[in-house]
Amino acid sequence: MNAIAITLLSLLVAIIVRSRLLSFRAQSPSDYTGTGPVFSLRDNLNGEILSEGLIYGPNGKMSNSFVARMVGEWTGNSGTLSEYFTYSNGKQMTRKWYLTMGTGNSFTATADDIVGEGKGTVSGSTVKLTYKIILPEDAGGHTLDVTDWMYLTENGAIMNRSEMRKFGIKVAELVATMRPAPRTKHVYVNGTNGYDSASEGKPLQ
Repeated sequence: MNAIAITLLSLLVAIIVRSRLLSFRAQSPSDYTGTGPVFSLRDNLNGEILSEGLIYGPNGKMSNSFVARMVGEWTGNSGTLSEYFTYSNGKQMTRKWYLTMGTGNSFTATADDIVGEGKGTVSGSTVKLTYKIILPEDAGGHTLDVTDWMYLTENGAIMNRSEMRKFGIKVAELVATMRPAPRTKHVYVNGTNGYDSASEGKPLQ
């Protein structure tokens, strides 16, 4: 083997090692053991959630963005997370996850466009979920390997980062925020239906 071949082989090995040990995929649930606030699927993926996100292509440029409304519902160790997406290109999409808590901190996740079961782990303030997703036909119909991480912040917001790969090559990345939907407050117009704003806070007679 000549010097050029050895050099190229060394570079290839270095790239592979770097991608495994010094990248997004190098994270492990054990890295976050004991961190807080503690992520609870039943609490933090429950009720109405509002999400905004960006999708990046393989060249690192943003290719699309979205807003989404999510609704989580739980009964015991089983729950659903319904997602309603609207993308910046005008496309709309829905997905319904079926979540099942397993032993320890593990859980499984299924949906109509997911191959088999997704495998998840809750650790400290994080959740890791890996699965295979089938893209819609108008997006190529490819099956991608997805690694999805969610990080719970102190104020209850969830930061979501996902990598999508085909044959081990990253083809897309998603970054999103997920926040509990604010509680709506009824607005009354002063003088209608007997409402008087000056009376708010006064004790009842």
